[in-house]
Amino acid sequence: MNDLIQNIAISFIMVLILIGALLSLVSTIGLLRLPDVYTRTHAASKASTLGVMMMMFGTFLYFWIVKGHFNAELFLAVLFIFITAPVGAHLITRSAYYYGVEPSKSTSHDDLKETNVDQS
Repeated sequence: MNDLIQNIAISFIMVLILIGALLSLVSTIGLLRLPDVYTRTHAASKASTLGVMMMMFGTFLYFWIVKGHFNAELFLAVLFIFITAPVGAHLITRSAYYYGVEPSKSTSHDDLKETNVDQS
C-alpha cells in the first residue's frame, strides 16, 4: 500500500516537472517569436515563472516524499521567484516605455499613454 502511494506521488511529481519544462519551452518560443520588448517580457514573466515554479515544486516534493528530506530552501526559492519575477518584468517594461521604446505596429491600445495624459 505504501509503495502504491509513493508511485502515485512520483507520477504526480513527474507530471509537475514535465508541465514546468513545457511551460519553459513555450516561454522560450515566445521570446523568440514575439515582436517587441513588451510582449517578450510578458512571455518571460508568465510562462517562465510558472514553469520554473512547477519544476522547483516538483523537486521539492520529490525530496520530501521520496527521500524524506524537507528542503526549506527549495520552498523559499519558489516563493522568491513567485514574488520577484513578475515585479522585475513589470519594472523592465515600465522603464522601456519611459525610455521611449515603441511597441509593435500591431499594438492597438496604449493604456499607459492615456494615464500619463490624465496626470499632466
